[in-house]
Amino acid sequence: MIKGFRDFILRGNVVDLAIAVVVGAAFTGIITQFTKSFVEPLIKLMGGGGVHGGSFFVNGVAFDWGAFINAIINFLIVAAILYFFIVVPINTLMARRRRGETPVETAATTPEDIALLREIRDILQREPK
Repeated sequence: MIKGFRDFILRGNVVDLAIAVVVGAAFTGIITQFTKSFVEPLIKLMGGGGVHGGSFFVNGVAFDWGAFINAIINFLIVAAILYFFIVVPINTLMARRRRGETPVETAATTPEDIALLREIRDILQREPK
C-alpha cells in the first residue's frame, strides 16, 4: 500500500500539478496587484472618476461594478497565463509520450564509445578486401 502511494506521489502528473498550484498562487498575487493598481483606476476613470467612479447607487446602496470588471480581467489574465505556460506545454509533453517520442531536451545521445566503434566499422567496410 505504501509503494502504491509513493508511485502515485512521484508520478509526473502529481508533481506537475503541485508546481502549477504553487506557481499559480504566486502569480495570482502579482496579477491581482496589477489589476488593482492599473486596471481598476482605469475602470474608475471611465466610470466618471472620483471616489464613486466605477459604481452606481440605488437608494444609497453602492453597486461596485468596477470591482466586478476588475475581478473578471484578473481571472482572464491568470487563466490565460496558466493555460499557455503550463497546460499547453504539459499537453504537448504528454502527446509526445503517447507517441513514444522523447522530448528534445532529454533525447538520448549515442555514447562516445559506440559512436567510435561505428566509425571504425564504417571505415573497415569501405576498405577493399
